[in-house]
Amino acid sequence: MRYLPTLIVSVVFAVGIAAHTKAGDGPQRAAGGKEDAVTTFPGPAGEEPSDDFEVRVNGKPVFVYRARVSAVPLNQVWPGYQRPLDQTELASFAYWDMSGPVSVEIASKRPLGEVAIRPTSFGIRPELRGDRISFRLAEPRHLTVEVNGTHHALHLFAGPPEQNIPSPDDPNVRYFGPGVHRPGRIVLRSNETVYVAGGAVVYGSVHATGAENVTIRGRGIIDVSPFPRGDGGGAIRLSDCQNVTIDGVVMRDPDVWCCSLFGCRKAGISNVKLIGLWRYNADGIDLCNSQDVTVRDSFVRSFDDSIVLKGLKGRYDDRPVSGIRVRRCVIWNDWGRAMEIGAETCAPEIRDVVFEDCDVIRTCHIAMDIQHGDRATVEDIRFENIRVEIDDEAYQPRIQRQRDEKYGVEKSSYCPALLVLVIRKNYYSKDPQRGRIRDVLVKDVVVTGKHVPRSSIRGHDEEHLVENVGIENLRIGGRIIATAEEGRFTVGEHARNVQFRLQ
Repeated sequence: MRYLPTLIVSVVFAVGIAAHTKAGDGPQRAAGGKEDAVTTFPGPAGEEPSDDFEVRVNGKPVFVYRARVSAVPLNQVWPGYQRPLDQTELASFAYWDMSGPVSVEIASKRPLGEVAIRPTSFGIRPELRGDRISFRLAEPRHLTVEVNGTHHALHLFAGPPEQNIPSPDDPNVRYFGPGVHRPGRIVLRSNETVYVAGGAVVYGSVHATGAENVTIRGRGIIDVSPFPRGDGGGAIRLSDCQNVTIDGVVMRDPDVWCCSLFGCRKAGISNVKLIGLWRYNADGIDLCNSQDVTVRDSFVRSFDDSIVLKGLKGRYDDRPVSGIRVRRCVIWNDWGRAMEIGAETCAPEIRDVVFEDCDVIRTCHIAMDIQHGDRATVEDIRFENIRVEIDDEAYQPRIQRQRDEKYGVEKSSYCPALLVLVIRKNYYSKDPQRGRIRDVLVKDVVVTGKHVPRSSIRGHDEEHLVENVGIENLRIGGRIIATAEEGRFTVGEHARNVQFRLQ
């Protein structure tokens, strides 16, 4: 059966856990030496493959999945009904593990015109022959292959080999082997693991509250498509948890924010892949009032904001957002902001935050953003070694005013903003007072494309300033930016000590 969008109906799930792998159904390792160091995984029965691509790695076929994604940047604040499907399209994705260099061959069902492999910083130059695209991949990477433009893209997720795979007989492991499972909402307790094997599709979501030492891992897919909006709570939703590991899984079609942590401490998120985020408010990874969290080596394609840090009013707003590291991630943003702090900033402080060595292959509104609407002191923030790709032609984002409104498909010279640091009351503000932004470093950021994006820095008033902002070694279109004017920066009257530096 074709991969379908969300069914907006009530669904009753059968509980199914501890599904064991059968002999012959597990991961397939290529035989031979280092040149064959690749592990592939079976596609489950009932999961129709992509109509657009076939993929082989070191000569071995790799199953190519489907995911529904946004086709145009037309959005609404949640209107009470789901997003029309004519605003979406089907994309493709495939995954495998590798322990050495591999050869990738892609057969395209569409005639090859232009082919782009992103991030361009990887320096991958494909060879084209007839309907075939081939290239070498030296190490695990997450990348996209775009044939004749951005639509119906292929997303490739090459991960490192799995280590210490848990036993399906372990009583503390909810084990889902290859195949299709429909457990519904999975609630984790302390010291438990959810393991989703390669080749598994788990239709459900994972939740935990007040738990310690919890793990969600594997190579398979957590799919939230059967849930109406709000019933699933995203693919992974953890509250007041500590010592958390989320590793390797693919998350597809969340009903709301995809992977969210609320009031959590000491969490590691690695090698996760988020795709199929097409619904209203489909954020990628949201870290809310949480401390000591690392997100690394992951891929996020989201409709709304991609990787975002928030302070939310309520149960955890006495907790700071601090000690956050986002490293070596690839981001494709279809509507909102790629890397954001805000817009909700209800916390005593948001500090010690680093985004580094990341590729933004596409963003819609803003690449890097602090949208400060509440009381927190936001300080000690770094955006470092970030690469931002700007399309020469792009679709301009628009808010849908009427239910039957259609989006014109013509592209334009629209260019998203690069950096916005702003203090102001916004639609989401809950605190009566405003906060401050200080000690922000933007270093070694490279922007490619023919456009020079705009940036803006502005505070609220003389008591609530944006101050001590360093812009170091910013390159746009191959040119070093030495002044605000050269970089199309607007620096407002309530911004102090904004310096452009070269090192």
